[in-house]
Amino acid sequence: MKNSNLSTRRLLVRTLPILLLGMACAVTTAQAVPEQQVTSGTATQEVTMLPAQSLDTLFEYRIENRPDPFVPFITEKATSTNINEIIPVAEQLSGMQLFEPGQLNLVAIVMVEDNDFAMAEDTTGKGYILHPGMKIGKRGVITAIQNNQVIVEETAFTRAGKKLTNKIVMLLKKEGEE
Repeated sequence: MKNSNLSTRRLLVRTLPILLLGMACAVTTAQAVPEQQVTSGTATQEVTMLPAQSLDTLFEYRIENRPDPFVPFITEKATSTNINEIIPVAEQLSGMQLFEPGQLNLVAIVMVEDNDFAMAEDTTGKGYILHPGMKIGKRGVITAIQNNQVIVEETAFTRAGKKLTNKIVMLLKKEGEE
């Protein structure tokens, strides 16, 4: 008899928290569902009815006239108020854009009918081939390759939207010149 009482107590101790949790969930669900009035004949009765929808669709977030929750509250202020300041380049630089024209020495120019190109080397002696239309430096584009020079046009924009252009000429030095 003691064993049956002991096993009954154990069963009650294990199932009681689950039973209480289920009742608490049912109460909060009933509180979350709005009450609807049902009119029948002459008397009005308040009846709590569960909607046909699932509980997942009871809440719907509407973004109209609300701020984006993922945007930081604190934003950076502009560090400069100078409107003539040049806007920094935002794109990732690669290839010949890593070199400014002043960092390269022009060593050869090859003039072929429609395919002119020039050869330049950096300070370590590594060589590169330059073609018209190729980007060089942060803002430069090779516009022309001539008999003894390569012309690079750099274009920059200020904060006021003004376009600044600068022409850089890379000269082919004769042998023995420095």
